[in-house]
Amino acid sequence: MEQLQRGQDFTLPIKFIQFGEGNFLRAYFDWMIDLLNERTGFNAGVVVVRPRGHTTKPALDEQGGMFTTLVQGVNEQGEAVKQYRQIACVQREINASTMYGEFLSLAHNPDTRYVISNTTEAGITVNDSDRFDDAPPSAFPAKLARLLYERFLHFQGSLEHGWVMLPCELIEQNGPALKAAVLHFARLWNLSGQFTAWIEQANTFCSTLVDRIVTGYPEADAAAIEAELGYRDRFLVAAEYYYVLLIEGPAWLARAWDLERAGLSIRLVDDIAPYRAAKVGVLNGGHTSLVPVALLAGLETVGEAVGDADVGAYLGRAIEREIIPALPLPRAELEIFEEEVLRRFRNPFIRHRLESIALNSWPKFAARVMPQLLQRFATVGEAPHLVLALAATMVLYRGKTIALSDAADTLAWFAAAWHEVDRGASTLPALARAWLARDALWGRDLNAVTGLHEALTLALQQIEQDGMRAALNTL
Repeated sequence: MEQLQRGQDFTLPIKFIQFGEGNFLRAYFDWMIDLLNERTGFNAGVVVVRPRGHTTKPALDEQGGMFTTLVQGVNEQGEAVKQYRQIACVQREINASTMYGEFLSLAHNPDTRYVISNTTEAGITVNDSDRFDDAPPSAFPAKLARLLYERFLHFQGSLEHGWVMLPCELIEQNGPALKAAVLHFARLWNLSGQFTAWIEQANTFCSTLVDRIVTGYPEADAAAIEAELGYRDRFLVAAEYYYVLLIEGPAWLARAWDLERAGLSIRLVDDIAPYRAAKVGVLNGGHTSLVPVALLAGLETVGEAVGDADVGAYLGRAIEREIIPALPLPRAELEIFEEEVLRRFRNPFIRHRLESIALNSWPKFAARVMPQLLQRFATVGEAPHLVLALAATMVLYRGKTIALSDAADTLAWFAAAWHEVDRGASTLPALARAWLARDALWGRDLNAVTGLHEALTLALQQIEQDGMRAALNTL
């Protein structure tokens, strides 16, 4: 069976630079751009930048940038939907670490207008170690700052050649956060005041809120899908039917993308904060709370977990009793959203592996769950379901359940800390105290939160002594 390939005569002008080659952006943003091209004549091509080098993962260039999306779910009329689409907007993929000259040359293209990114919550970060002449710098905002400076020089500071940044990282006010990080590197590298002024005047950093469950490559069904399609696609990616993109940005963007004619779930809003609170708290917080508990209970997918008597009940109680009460929106509105989220989690057409969601669990927990946990402790003095999720994530990072993927210092910390516990040189209370003290992650020493250390220690002991299901039954 032949592999999917792009026709040699089909090219599009590069209007988007995309930091991130992962499943989410391909089944979400690239899918939407491809539909905009079809429905409005947007005529937009994408260049994907692989922000993390030194990997053996195959590049999209193997298939000329082409890949297939499989969208499955239940539509607004309650009807089952199964849709294949060949995505043709991606023109090529560049590895910034091995193709640095080509990476910088992206700044010279007058057609390019937009920058998309999804580098996880840990991606929008700063340091004082990246240098201007690194090829490339390590941090994503440093790479972007270097690319913007290249554009500033090439177009001689023209205000007509700035970019619109659309970060998809799930942090609060991701647009201003990315802008602040870029300006940090401009100051660190002593770049000119003219460049800083150009960043401010010619470029727009939009905050966004993204929402779609993307399950990745449907490995279990791959053979049947290939037979149905009649070709092989190493980059096939599956996603749910539901999606929405909210952008807190200039009104002209809706006109530039012809959103009224496109008929897509993309909206320009004045204030993204209330939408973000609901989405991050209920959907993402629900996911992040569910994953370690379900994995330690011996489950593999979100659907299995939500349908499990113990774990599904746990998730429902966590959302209803501890997440929703901590969110600044009307409860009735949040309960409707909760029903929609749980229906999406139960989607029988997608197999969302828990292990795939566990990537970079700690920055996700800090952004998605800890605010609600701390709010509950501040108001009622406890949050047993969310504390159990915190303890379960710590046990998961013992490394005995799944292959872990996180910052190297985080993995090293847990390896050393659990080793000390295992050999009797440390205790679970000490482990809990030391992790709560990681102010670089939490923003402060959480041992100061009355009752949190004791609750976390108890949850760790329950999981370690009796197992996850016994801990759930204790709740």
